[in-house]
Amino acid sequence: MNRSRERARIALDRRLAPVRTAHLHSRPQKGWIQAIRVSLGMTRVQLAKRMGITPQSLAELERSEEASKIGVQSLERAAAALDCRLVYALVPNDSLQERVERRGQDIAAREIGAISHSMDLEDQKVEEGDDARRIRDFIAMTIRERDLWNDPDVPAPGR
Repeated sequence: MNRSRERARIALDRRLAPVRTAHLHSRPQKGWIQAIRVSLGMTRVQLAKRMGITPQSLAELERSEEASKIGVQSLERAAAALDCRLVYALVPNDSLQERVERRGQDIAAREIGAISHSMDLEDQKVEEGDDARRIRDFIAMTIRERDLWNDPDVPAPGR
């Protein structure tokens, strides 16, 4: 596997570590814009004026955030008008490095299992307990990172 890509994954995992608890800070029911605006005691008219838009446009913006249809640029603009900073991130459910390693092991185990089955049918025995070494060797010699995600038999998480 590509060592520089592995180092980049590990570095990104480190950067993402503090945000892994982001789910604890879920979006308020009506959205961040409205929640912060109301908590500051700011009216829709006042925030709209700060953003250079109409109060009706701000109401639509707040509705679009509530419906998860707001754009990043609109969030940035509202954040600036509220003297806030937009924090935008995709937070993996687990370590990127561990996920790549697990995926390689899954593919290797499936391929080696098929090879072992063929050898059994041909009455060629494979040494017991040799699987971990064979999987490591298979990954090192056969699997390229860009091919890890080509498998059509494995659905994406959440589908």
